[in-house]
Amino acid sequence: MLTSSFLNVFILVLALVPSILSAPATSLTKDYYQKSCPDFSKIVRETVTTKQAQQPTTAAGTLRVFFHDCFLEGCDASVLVATNSFNKAERDDELNESLPGDAFDIVTRIKTALELSCPGVVSCADILAQSTRDLITIVGGPFYEVKLGRKDGFESKAHKVRGNIPTANHTVHDMMSIFKKNGFTLKEMVALSGGHTVGFAHCIEFSNRLFGPRADPELDSRYADRLKDLCKHYTVNKTMAAFLDPITPGKFDNMYFKNLKRGLGLLASDHALFKDNGTRPFVDLYADNQTAFFEDFARAMEKLGMVGVKGDKDGEVRRKCDHFNKLNV
Repeated sequence: MLTSSFLNVFILVLALVPSILSAPATSLTKDYYQKSCPDFSKIVRETVTTKQAQQPTTAAGTLRVFFHDCFLEGCDASVLVATNSFNKAERDDELNESLPGDAFDIVTRIKTALELSCPGVVSCADILAQSTRDLITIVGGPFYEVKLGRKDGFESKAHKVRGNIPTANHTVHDMMSIFKKNGFTLKEMVALSGGHTVGFAHCIEFSNRLFGPRADPELDSRYADRLKDLCKHYTVNKTMAAFLDPITPGKFDNMYFKNLKRGLGLLASDHALFKDNGTRPFVDLYADNQTAFFEDFARAMEKLGMVGVKGDKDGEVRRKCDHFNKLNV
């Protein structure tokens, strides 16, 4: 459906979204902080290792925050900015309200340590990118290259979130329209969706599949019964949540794709990947071949980290990751 004319659409999208191929992105380097902050990688690794041991959901949460950051205004740490008297920020839009606090906390911890070691040097955007990669490897996921030198953006607007972030009930067509805007293929979309092999979703995000006249009959019946019991009071307790991968929730592997084939996809958008004729072959591939999934996920994450990168002229190194250096920005 989408793949037959995808090349032409992809070329058009790149022409319309110059930020994807912007000059700052091509100037990123692996050793950007080698002289200005030589302990950067060590500080990030040690801090995320400690945090992940304390709170095992940190890896999944940080991956999710990184994705939300990059898909709106590019990988510029705009999602980390707090609302102030002048501006309602991205993180306070309804779609971002469930972003986990542990992800924001780990960035704050790293930033604090780096400011003691090399003040005013490392951007929050680079901290988020590097910590995401390190956390993924800690929980068993693939290593991939993270190029550095991003600057933190000057804008974070809640009203821009809608239409730029996939939601739990999106169809494949809905999701692909968002991924295309950022230069991703159908296969890359499925690979990145595999990040749901870790993490959780709140009951309100999938309650429509469990309760009422539109309950989804394609959800495994025993799984649905357990979810109904877990979420029976979700309207009162909105913190109730379920693992996206009920089999190996703390391990980054290809179980997410195996689950989709068993009717164990938690979100409607997850299940849609298996139902759709365009995405099912990739689900089958990754369910059968974890190596293929890891390789494609790693390449897609490298690409994700280059989306909309800000350079010196359109970004800054924030002193605090949740505030612009100028209050009235």
